[in-house]
Amino acid sequence: MTSKDRITLYYSPQSRATGTRVLLEELGAPYDLHVLNMKAGEQRQPAYLAINPLGKVPVVSHGEALVTEQVAIYIYLADLFPGAGLTPALDDPCRGPYLRWIAYYGSSFEPALIDKFMKREPAPPTHSPYSDYDSMLGALEAQLSRGPYLLGERMTAADILWGVAFSWTMMFGLVPRKDVFTAYAERITARPAFQRINAADDEMAAQHAAACGG
Repeated sequence: MTSKDRITLYYSPQSRATGTRVLLEELGAPYDLHVLNMKAGEQRQPAYLAINPLGKVPVVSHGEALVTEQVAIYIYLADLFPGAGLTPALDDPCRGPYLRWIAYYGSSFEPALIDKFMKREPAPPTHSPYSDYDSMLGALEAQLSRGPYLLGERMTAADILWGVAFSWTMMFGLVPRKDVFTAYAERITARPAFQRINAADDEMAAQHAAACGG
């Protein structure tokens, strides 16, 4: 990969972009950060809204490709670096289950989490994208009980996405600290890539807070 093909990650510390940076580290990908101070509202400025009209991170740019949406970013990056072994090939029988569980994050888990966080009455199961919260979480618990990863013994990019997500959602009490979730999150967050990025995030977040007088 040439220097012009380096990946740019639009980034803010201690956000959903953290997991994407961990994935880039796990992939051994060459990347640069375009850091946004979200405490100062930089993600809502016209320059960034021209990149992502929703004002959200992460976003990655690579050559002429601009990719938003967390799940799409994980699939794109893992496919870009197949040698890292974090994505099943198109003809691999595990490809379907891999896509299932990585898509489940955006289509079921996040909507359920937001309803729970906002203390909103969920839609009836027949109208809800995630059926109901307990069923949504129960399906994950059953899959992870076969562990140690979503696809059994094989770790994929989906596990980086889910391991980081479980870590922060349990921290804020949005997901119960069941043994299977705790062990799974610890398996991912104990990895050197997460430890490096978590420490860097703490430092960057402190700088952003200081810049805003916090």
